[in-house]
Amino acid sequence: MATSIAARISRKAAASAFSAHRHVISSRCFSTESAKTISPSSDRVKWDYRGQRKIIPLGQWVPKVAVDAYVAPNVVLAGQVTVYDGASVWNGCVLRGDLNKITVGFCSNVQERCVIHAAWSSPTGLPAETSIERFVTIGAYSLLRSCTIEPECIIGQHSILMEGSLVETHSILEAGSVVPPGRRIPTGELWAGNPARFVRALTHEETLEIPKLAVAINDLSKEHFSEFLPYSTVYLEVEKLKKSLGINI
Repeated sequence: MATSIAARISRKAAASAFSAHRHVISSRCFSTESAKTISPSSDRVKWDYRGQRKIIPLGQWVPKVAVDAYVAPNVVLAGQVTVYDGASVWNGCVLRGDLNKITVGFCSNVQERCVIHAAWSSPTGLPAETSIERFVTIGAYSLLRSCTIEPECIIGQHSILMEGSLVETHSILEAGSVVPPGRRIPTGELWAGNPARFVRALTHEETLEIPKLAVAINDLSKEHFSEFLPYSTVYLEVEKLKKSLGINI
């Protein structure tokens, strides 16, 4: 009986010693694994997903922006989009040229929250691209799709221009106007309503004010443009440091 009791005690001691040894080994393995650092792969593409992308290439098409054109930081330009010299595209606009071309002409402006798109084809047989010529003002929250706006026109806020619509030169659309597909706005006229209807002919003085408005907005965009320089301003701090240390610049 004494031998059986001694055997039981020896088995219990061996089991406890084995479990303690296994716990030590597992803790050592865990500590060595936690001490390892995860190194990223060298062939991984480094994209910055923290903010919105302004320029979005689509296939072979890359948006083109002139050097002196102002495009706000939260604007989206995708695909076949061209912004010419002196033009400005303001905050929150989306220009989506995934199906056809979109052009913003010289000294024209597309104001806040506008959406511009282009269809594959136009029901009127006219070009399906969206073309905004020079000295054109597009009011905020407007929607343009496969339309043509000739030089020196004003499109009021919250206006909608559908496929194949044409706004001829020296014309004005009042705020909230809706131009149906294929509708033509003749030159030198004021239109308004849903659907847009003729209101009256513009005076000579009114037509002269149209390009002046575009130039005034262009001047304002230069002040905004100066806040987003394409180069760093660290050199200014370096010059201050050199002056404080008495180093000749």
